[in-house]
Amino acid sequence: MAVVITAQMVKELRDKTDAGMGDCKNALVQTEGDMQAAIDYLRKAGIAKSENRQDRATKEGTICTASNGKAAVMVEILCETDFVAKNEKFLEYAKEAAQRVLNATSGEGDVTAAAQAQEAEELGALFAKFGEKMVLNRAFRMESASIVAPYVYNGKIALLTEIEGDADEALQKQIGMHIVAYKPMYVRSSEVPADVIEKEKQIGAAQLAEQGKPAAMIEKIMIGKIQKWYGEICFENQAWMFDDKSTFKKLYPNVNVVRFVRWVCGE
Repeated sequence: MAVVITAQMVKELRDKTDAGMGDCKNALVQTEGDMQAAIDYLRKAGIAKSENRQDRATKEGTICTASNGKAAVMVEILCETDFVAKNEKFLEYAKEAAQRVLNATSGEGDVTAAAQAQEAEELGALFAKFGEKMVLNRAFRMESASIVAPYVYNGKIALLTEIEGDADEALQKQIGMHIVAYKPMYVRSSEVPADVIEKEKQIGAAQLAEQGKPAAMIEKIMIGKIQKWYGEICFENQAWMFDDKSTFKKLYPNVNVVRFVRWVCGE
């Protein structure tokens, strides 16, 4: 005797998978009304669909973080369209994925492979829900005996910052806001590689020579130009976002920004 597929069954399957009504009804027919089998059917169909879309670009998405104070992760999930990137269920998944990655990993650095393996099944479910290619593009983990502070701006720019000293949550947030807005490449000038400094000196010296400055003067001018350049690329040398008459280091001498990792979604 054929199983009667009711509207309630179709609605229940749709609520669980977000697949179309027609797809849900067909899945229930194919599986003779078995709800779990119908979910698996749709997942398989979704994965097969995604495999046929591997040439589609994933330029949209979001970055989420998770933290327990001493460790934190950033996870980037990419998709094809801005419509999906703004979907509440997609964003909820990304947050949950970040928490799972934090709980399931340890140590420092790139944990992309482990995160991808862990989230493969969940991503398969998302394929069935949204019908477009999605990838866990990268995942990074940072640990510290002091503070690891995550900060996310609009789901599109995120960073993890290791901080030593007495930095409350408000100051941690301000540090994150500054790094997002001012885009420093290094924390302090001592971290800038010698070859990068030398290249900048050569460029500056060539510009000054073009202006007709004598060699002896160029050497003196370059000292000031390099210091100004540090003020553009180094966090500790930049004017502090919340008091542009001073720097973070002068205002908070007992707080040390050790390092940061900054991501832009899709870069």
